[in-house]
Amino acid sequence: MVSEMKTEMLSHMTGSIIPFWKMLRDDKYGGYYGLLTYDLRLDKKAVKGCILNSRILWFFSNAYMLLKDVTLLKEAKHAYDFLRSYCLDEDNGGVFWSCNYDGSVADETKHTYNQAFAVYALASYFDASGDESAFILASKLRGIIEKKCRDEEGYLEAFTADFRPTGNDKLSENGVEAYRTMNTLLHVFEAYSEYLRVLKKAVSADPKRGSEIKAVSDDIRFILDIFADKIYNRKLKRQEVFFDRHYRSLIDLHSYGHDIEASWLIDRGLKILNDRNYTDKISSITGKLSKSVYERAYIDNSLLNECEKGVDDTNRIWWVQAEAVLGFANASKRSAAVGKSAEAYRFMKAAEDVWGYIKDKMIDNREGSEWLAQVDKDGIPVPSLPIVEPWKCPYHNGRMCIYMQDY
Repeated sequence: MVSEMKTEMLSHMTGSIIPFWKMLRDDKYGGYYGLLTYDLRLDKKAVKGCILNSRILWFFSNAYMLLKDVTLLKEAKHAYDFLRSYCLDEDNGGVFWSCNYDGSVADETKHTYNQAFAVYALASYFDASGDESAFILASKLRGIIEKKCRDEEGYLEAFTADFRPTGNDKLSENGVEAYRTMNTLLHVFEAYSEYLRVLKKAVSADPKRGSEIKAVSDDIRFILDIFADKIYNRKLKRQEVFFDRHYRSLIDLHSYGHDIEASWLIDRGLKILNDRNYTDKISSITGKLSKSVYERAYIDNSLLNECEKGVDDTNRIWWVQAEAVLGFANASKRSAAVGKSAEAYRFMKAAEDVWGYIKDKMIDNREGSEWLAQVDKDGIPVPSLPIVEPWKCPYHNGRMCIYMQDY
């Protein structure tokens, strides 16, 4: 069944996800169109989110490395050219929040989360293309994160164009405005892990890069310590989500999607870091995260969204389902490695069942569409949510299709 699921995902990516995003390429102004409504109306003058563009760059870079289809590398270069030409602030450094359809700046906010996704994408693009300029840019942005977006306790959130702190409404939800967030920390970790992976490959060809490995590795260890000591709630076996400056949680919220995503994403980063002490310290936590999500939120062959103050949100969100497949597959592999065959079977069966739910409920089979953003507990789509918008991208579902090939 696993081999069949992998084959289906590869077919879905090549037959649906890739053609869909190629269709959204803007050859006049660069980048990719930023809005496709639920009723499949394309708005060619919608804002182009810089996070969306980075995620598209990451996707096409990694799809090319898997499939070796040169048209995918051309798509990645198209995204790279837009990022380099329009998303970067040449005066103050860093990546803007969004551009207008023509490449002019729409929102000049600098957010650590946004810088991280650019590093993540640029490292992958360098790995795919060999374009040295992409890795140089990734290194510069990583330097900005470390110099301007971090204090002694961790990573900060939102800034003005010239990196003065500002309100964090973009990464805050559920009625709070957070000084720090689990989400930003997780994706800085994700970016640095990918950067380290590519850096280690580059060092084999150019040993002069070796001095940077220790710096990046130490930054990853810093993040892992925060995760273990501040973010992870050992009593509730979950990550807390929104914090004040000193990591006091602001709300009783269990984000099932972020927990299952973190469970496999951190495991992957630990393998790249290759530090036995940190693997021993952290891997038991990631195992507890996946088990807790399985026990609490895996219902009707799918994953609930979140639980706020003891009340579950029963909507099914597109990215949560994609991360559930990877998270449960990773948990299965972990269980099998320590001889827990029955547990390994249950986790992989969950991954297969969520994939079945995705095929039945989340994939939109209308011509010219991709995945639905959200369905309710009965599988009914939410027509107010677009098929494409600044957060709706080929990153989660495309990554699922790509990384599941390793299982």
